[in-house]
Amino acid sequence: MRGERRDLLRLASYNLHKCRGLTGPHAPERNLAVIRDLKPDIIALQEVDFRFGARPEALPRGLIREETGLVPADLARRTGENSLGWHGQTILMRPDLAEQAVLRRLPLPGLEPRGAVALRLPGLTVIGLHLGLARASRRQQLARITAQASRIAEDHIVLMGDFNEWRDDRGLESLAGFQVIAPGPSYPAPLPRLRLDRIAMSRNLELLDSGVFKGAGARDASDHLPIWAEIRLP
Repeated sequence: MRGERRDLLRLASYNLHKCRGLTGPHAPERNLAVIRDLKPDIIALQEVDFRFGARPEALPRGLIREETGLVPADLARRTGENSLGWHGQTILMRPDLAEQAVLRRLPLPGLEPRGAVALRLPGLTVIGLHLGLARASRRQQLARITAQASRIAEDHIVLMGDFNEWRDDRGLESLAGFQVIAPGPSYPAPLPRLRLDRIAMSRNLELLDSGVFKGAGARDASDHLPIWAEIRLP
């Protein structure tokens, strides 16, 4: 689908778990293989950096385009030269999309430091997120994200990432105006039982297909499986 039709996009979200698989060692080539086989036009990534110290990148930026054909959002001026993402998050996209992209960071409330990354493209805004571990914090964060989205975006919005919410009937109240896509259990990767990873999008965007990706050794590359959705823009 990549590059063939401007109104069709393959979106994905993937928590890399710092490229350590389930128990280590650090092996980013496994995660890059998963992304390559997933073939997204845009993918939101979580846990792309190590957590402590200077928070150096866990996913080597020098290998991303070579291995996947995608380029990362330019967050260096906002996060420091050592880190690939902001609060451990970044967005990869096709190079032609990156040429038109405008990036914005969205600080989030909660008990622990969190933030979202907004990617504005002509006709579409994509927000990558990784919500907190406490439901009260997740509710605050999601309310902040949806309020910010309505201010910085037009009416074509996609939120995607690790929502850290295993329930469908609570914690997601701020998404009442969105289509919420939880294509299947994505955690833990070897025997997934929880639908922690989701995509929420404006109701005027058409969902063509969605799923949980299990190929290319994804069960060993992270503790999460990536999710994907194919959409058509109005």
